[in-house]
Amino acid sequence: MSTKSPLHQSTHHESGVEHANGKAVYVADIPVPEGTLVGYILCSPHAHARILRTDASRARKHPGIQTILFAQDIPGDNAIGPIVHDEPILASDRVEFVGQAVALIVGKDIATCRAAAAHIEVEYESLEACLSIEEAIKQEAYLTDPHIIARGDVEQALTDAPLRRAGEAWNGAQNHFYLETQAAFAIPEEQGQIRVLSSTQHPTEMQRMVAHVLGVPHHMIICDVPRMGGGFGGKESQSTNFGCLAALAAHYTGCPVKICLERDQDMQMTGNRHPFWSRYDVGFDETGKILAFKVDIFSDGGWVSDLSTAIMDRALFHLDNAYFIPALRFEGRVCKTNLPSNTAFRGFGGPQGMVVIEEAINQIAEQLHLDPAEVRRRNFYGPDTGTHAPYGQALTHIRLQRIWTELSASSAYASRRAAIDAFNQTSPYVKRGIGFQPIKFGISFTASLLNQAGALVLIYSDGSVQLNHGGTEMGQGLHTKMRAVCAHILGISSDRVRVMCTSTEKIPNTSPTAASSGSDLNGQAIANACQELRERMAPVAREMLQCAENSPLKFSGGKITATANPHKSIGFHEVTHQCWVQRVSLAATGFYATPGIAYDRERGQGTPFFYYAYGAAVVEVEVHTLTGEHRMRRADILHDVGNPLIPSIDLGQVEGAFIQGVGWVTCEEVLYDDQGKLLTHGPSTYKIPAVGDAPHDFRVALLDRADQPGVIGGSKAVGEPPFMLGIGVITALRHAIRSANASTEPLILSIPATPESILRAICGEEPYRA
Repeated sequence: MSTKSPLHQSTHHESGVEHANGKAVYVADIPVPEGTLVGYILCSPHAHARILRTDASRARKHPGIQTILFAQDIPGDNAIGPIVHDEPILASDRVEFVGQAVALIVGKDIATCRAAAAHIEVEYESLEACLSIEEAIKQEAYLTDPHIIARGDVEQALTDAPLRRAGEAWNGAQNHFYLETQAAFAIPEEQGQIRVLSSTQHPTEMQRMVAHVLGVPHHMIICDVPRMGGGFGGKESQSTNFGCLAALAAHYTGCPVKICLERDQDMQMTGNRHPFWSRYDVGFDETGKILAFKVDIFSDGGWVSDLSTAIMDRALFHLDNAYFIPALRFEGRVCKTNLPSNTAFRGFGGPQGMVVIEEAINQIAEQLHLDPAEVRRRNFYGPDTGTHAPYGQALTHIRLQRIWTELSASSAYASRRAAIDAFNQTSPYVKRGIGFQPIKFGISFTASLLNQAGALVLIYSDGSVQLNHGGTEMGQGLHTKMRAVCAHILGISSDRVRVMCTSTEKIPNTSPTAASSGSDLNGQAIANACQELRERMAPVAREMLQCAENSPLKFSGGKITATANPHKSIGFHEVTHQCWVQRVSLAATGFYATPGIAYDRERGQGTPFFYYAYGAAVVEVEVHTLTGEHRMRRADILHDVGNPLIPSIDLGQVEGAFIQGVGWVTCEEVLYDDQGKLLTHGPSTYKIPAVGDAPHDFRVALLDRADQPGVIGGSKAVGEPPFMLGIGVITALRHAIRSANASTEPLILSIPATPESILRAICGEEPYRA
């Protein structure tokens, strides 16, 4: 047994071997009991229409069909939703997007259900559909009222600014493209109880909404999460629909029912990252210092609320990114369209907010003929500029200047930029560019009530441990980190701790594993439970060690040692056995609630975040000016994760988040036709980054000497913040395009910057917006 604590040590992912050899069990892999049925969803072919008539009489007679369910068959409430219950799980009188669930066919296998679905008659009356932010604004179709954050007199500051520039920023959607599609398996148990095994980031939301739909108390529903094959936010709220449908079918048939979506249907039925359109007005001086910034920002929420309000809030919170702005006014509103409900995605609105200020800075730098990196540095938060966010929160432990200094040196930014400029002067068709991208990202759920977590730790008489916590494992390594936290505090090796699948049967009222807070919240809850167990074990250990009462003890290396006499120790397993003999409980619950956070949305003021994560990337690209194709030559990243709980896991998260961010801003394009039908519904039509899209030279480092006070192990969140580093590719592309385009007109490069978009920018044409 190792005597070294597993905390802050690199190690393999706790399920890494199973992922590689195919033995990892996902919902679709769970062996099914005899008599298990499958569910197939009949979807709307219209973006907006009234349902005039339905007739499933022929389909119900199809051999192998158990039942066909419509909205009127729901025993509880048909309307669900994570915040506002405005989303029917089965359409009743109208449909509002192509792909909306109209009926659920339950039968012996998927082929049988699909054949029966062809015999269901649904008569529609088509209605006018709204399919874009622009159309929604014209129609005043909104899901929210305006949310405003303001500081100072922005109009006066704009008037007084030596220089002023107005512009727009646009970003398209992004599909989550998790490897495992939406999946749920509902098993009826005794006395009307239903167990739902789900690929969900929010087991408690699943439990609540299934109970809501069936009209039963929460305790009649159990939600278990074995693991997920990716989530990225797409399984925070939208997994709930499929769990509800599976449970509804199990309720009616009395049989286990499994629903696993095919890729086409998954992409058609579920929402994406929100597209945003913004207009801005920025005032600045001759050095590039920003003096005033006014932004109106709109998102496409889709057909129902989902999490769009909170996502817009976070976009507004991050319109400043890493820069202090003396006078500002940010106003945001969510548009209603006849498209799938857009939802949480890594960064949760933060990336869409950041691209606006980054677009403005790029425009400022190009107008003033300055290096954009230097303009960014001059506007950093800090004691010489300002240390309060637009909503009034004081920033502490600001690490932007330190990251700038260290990364500029390690990446040789200045000399490489000069070399690129020289290269571009002699290369007529291939141009290179480099960009520096800093980030400041707030950590906590902006809905304060979600900043809580629970844990249940069970120690057995042989000293082995079962660990239960409220976080879900989707490949990000949360279980690996939580196992290390538990083992560290109990002073044992990680292989003595088994992390159980997340279940509402063990941990009630869980928060979603989202907002990059999984380790922060659940780690503190686990620490709380383990400290309680240590305190219970201590009197027994002192008695066995013949120590004085209240004598300090050390739990380490699988042993418990008297601090006053380090040569006197006893095995952890010996003490746990004696605790059992003396009838001392070795089961403890833990709980944690993040302190000191609150936000007044009406005033636009408060402290929505417990702390901020910082980071930066230097990105170098090469563009072929005749085709618009580009590649990343090199990326240097320095990211602040505090004192990492497991450095190898955090490095992987930084790398993956960056590449996913690059995908969002360059190649991932969600397209609908003029009838609201998804055109990019699989890997043949929707391009996610491949190995060839990664930087040829990829250098990632974690900021050292960066412990964060008040967070488990001095660590920081890592899941979302590095995603925004991918925005740096846009600055690098603009550098390359500018060298190929001699025009003095403002350079407009839409996101995603596909080869077509890049070619339009080179030719000075108007951008195309998906």
